[in-house]
Amino acid sequence: MTRLNWGMVGGGEGSQIGPVHRICAAMDGDYTMMAGALDADPARGRAFAQRLGVAQDRAYGDWREMLAGEKDRPDRIDLVTVATPNATHYAITKAFLEAGINVLCEKPMTVTVEEAEDIVAAAARSGAVCAVNYGYTGYSLVRHMRTMVARGDLGKVRLIMVEFSHGFHADAADADNPRMRWRYDPAQAGISGQFADCGIHALHMASYVSGQNAQELSADFVSAIPSRSLEDDASVNVRMDGGTRVRLWTSSVAVGSFHGFNIRIFGEKGGLRWAQQWPDQLHWTPVNGRTEVIERGSGNLSAEAERATRIATGHSEGMLVAFANIYADLAEVIRARREGRPPDPLACHFPTASDGLRSIAAIRAAVASNSRGGEWVDARP
Repeated sequence: MTRLNWGMVGGGEGSQIGPVHRICAAMDGDYTMMAGALDADPARGRAFAQRLGVAQDRAYGDWREMLAGEKDRPDRIDLVTVATPNATHYAITKAFLEAGINVLCEKPMTVTVEEAEDIVAAAARSGAVCAVNYGYTGYSLVRHMRTMVARGDLGKVRLIMVEFSHGFHADAADADNPRMRWRYDPAQAGISGQFADCGIHALHMASYVSGQNAQELSADFVSAIPSRSLEDDASVNVRMDGGTRVRLWTSSVAVGSFHGFNIRIFGEKGGLRWAQQWPDQLHWTPVNGRTEVIERGSGNLSAEAERATRIATGHSEGMLVAFANIYADLAEVIRARREGRPPDPLACHFPTASDGLRSIAAIRAAVASNSRGGEWVDARP
């Protein structure tokens, strides 16, 4: 099978997310990294791209140079990953989509609803795929949870409790660390800090698993470190369009929480519990029954879960495989479009620009609600 040509904007040397994308894109042999504009410093970005094996003429100084160099090449990139600060996502993503190049954009897709609507329209006009990297949806048992809810195992879903909390930004003395400083700078991050960074993963997970979207919400933001212009802790109550209530907490100052991404789903017939730090186990408790531990890879799981499973049970799979599943799904859809055939339906579960639009609408609503003392605000686009 011919590999797809892949490029990356951002994610340069020393970045947190760049190496993750490079490992995951390479995991299944679907992509070859052919181009990159990896750093805000052109010389540093070119040098790093070449050290990664990118040819000199495709190691670009910035994304505009990369787009100009790639769009008319017969061997141009098939997919570009955008892994830059939030405020730059819109211009880069739209430009590549308009050139007909498929995009995987880091979240949040944009910093305003209007920009997100424009991205959805640009993807529709161009016919290119626009995906958003809510990568945790690639976990095998997350996809099994979604299937269990959809087929009615839980009955009507009443309540979802979800959190994404960590304590890695709790030291006020570390406020000038460039890896975290930009996340609380409105000029780079947009209108929200922690909720847009991690909380929106939690809200998207609640939507992804339940099949419902946020209708209205009430939010309370805190800047526990007063020097920060944007929040580092948020509590958000959400009313979903299918009637489910979501209780969401996200924090970057929760000392002792290393990667607290957890979700609990409570329905009429039973409840589910999953934690990202222990992703190979899903706890299922039927009403008046005993808790069952569902093991990834143990057999008799949904087709969606089986497709997302790579190695036998008992051997841990983690974030890299989850993100790699997003890349594998995109590869199948891109190849199917090129070959004029329907894609495998099991490959069509990745988050899209429409999910990105709903997410930024929720971010806007949460900021508005917080400014109004927790007033309920319409969260729809």
